[in-house]
Amino acid sequence: MERLKCTLQYDGSSFYGFQIQPDKRTIQGEMEKVLTRMHKGQVTRIVGSGRTDAGVHAMGQVIHFDSFHTIPELNWQKALNTQLPDDIYIDKVEKVSTDFHARYDAVEKEYHYYVLNDHIPDIFKRNYMYHFPYPLNIEQINAACRYLEGTHDFTTFSSPKATVKGNKVRTIYHASCKKNGTIIEFIFRGSGFLYNMVRIMVGVLLDVGQGKRSPSDILDLIEKKDRRFAGKTIDPQGLYLWQVQYG
Repeated sequence: MERLKCTLQYDGSSFYGFQIQPDKRTIQGEMEKVLTRMHKGQVTRIVGSGRTDAGVHAMGQVIHFDSFHTIPELNWQKALNTQLPDDIYIDKVEKVSTDFHARYDAVEKEYHYYVLNDHIPDIFKRNYMYHFPYPLNIEQINAACRYLEGTHDFTTFSSPKATVKGNKVRTIYHASCKKNGTIIEFIFRGSGFLYNMVRIMVGVLLDVGQGKRSPSDILDLIEKKDRRFAGKTIDPQGLYLWQVQYG
């Protein structure tokens, strides 16, 4: 058996998320359907670096799977892309050690979140950016980002529906915000992220940008360890799993 590592992109607009679900269209479901067909009906499971929710996109999701086929990496890529739907694309296939694990071996993940900051919505961007029509102070948002960086218990920024076991301590290596015309891009790099964590953080940062909170309020929210103080979880369509780094 060989273990294959794949880096893939997908447009999450018409998926019910990454994880397989009965009678729902998911990334895992589409991938496993193709792989099972390639393995003559033998069910072939994939393991992802993490799950993405319905409507969330990926530029650099990573998966692994095991196969009895001996096929060059480039041929794997071509065979998969020929059979996968148009909203999933395999960027790269690599043969890896059989002890490689797409989830547990990840040392850093990077997420981007895009906001259309214009009083007029754009129907062609509605599945790929979050429309936010109110004025924002980008300097204040970046000041707040500095407080998110470092190692903290991010319970306040995690959905109460999270199934993660153990503590909710994570390290954010980088958090920033930049505006180019009407488009705002948030970038977060960290050791790992809790369920809905990026979407909750962006919601709080937009509050800071509107003057509803001060940048230093981030420290108070972290200290509270209570999801109820952080406001709503904003919509998924602006969120992209950008890349996953391995040691």
